[in-house]
Amino acid sequence: MSLKKELPLIGIVLLPFIYLAYIWNQLPEKVPMHWNIRGEVDRYGEKIELIIIPILLPLLVYIIFLVVPKIDPKNKLNKMGNKLKTIKFLLTTFMSILALFIIYTAKNESFANPNYIVLLIGVLYIIFGNYFKTIKANYFIGIRTPWTLENETVWKETHKLGGKMWFIGGLIIILSSLLLEKQTNFTIFIVITAIITIIPVVYSYLKFQNLKKQAK
Repeated sequence: MSLKKELPLIGIVLLPFIYLAYIWNQLPEKVPMHWNIRGEVDRYGEKIELIIIPILLPLLVYIIFLVVPKIDPKNKLNKMGNKLKTIKFLLTTFMSILALFIIYTAKNESFANPNYIVLLIGVLYIIFGNYFKTIKANYFIGIRTPWTLENETVWKETHKLGGKMWFIGGLIIILSSLLLEKQTNFTIFIVITAIITIIPVVYSYLKFQNLKKQAK
């Protein structure tokens, strides 16, 4: 790993920490820590708890992307080359933006529209969907079922389907976040998330069984 090449991403990881330090003295001792789907605060906490947000979001994701390729037993992730670096950059940047948004919301004690968080998750689904078909079979990233890990064809076909579903699902979530009321949008988000999670898993099983029959 070249530190010089990692510096821009390290800077992105540090942004929420820098922003939190900048506004620290402006924060009250008790800050909002959780909101319900109507955008109402339902839990306050000590402001020191805010440090958990950038630690669990951009920093943790960045560390995972540094460590996991080194412990991948089949070294498949490193073979992805620039694709893995792009995924790392996009996902870490996304988490940094999300952390900034949450800290900003806590500072202003206002979360008027929870649709914004759902919209950001929709963007994340699109990012994953766009890269699913490029992910090599591995134990850490992707749709990891017993059947995708057992058979490379099942892995490829499942991720091809999953990529399309996550991309389209992300688009639907973004549109519903922009156009619909909070509770309706949240229901659509839950339904879409369930669909794009369950169907690829079921498909991987059926595809595996079908290939087994053809091999007999």
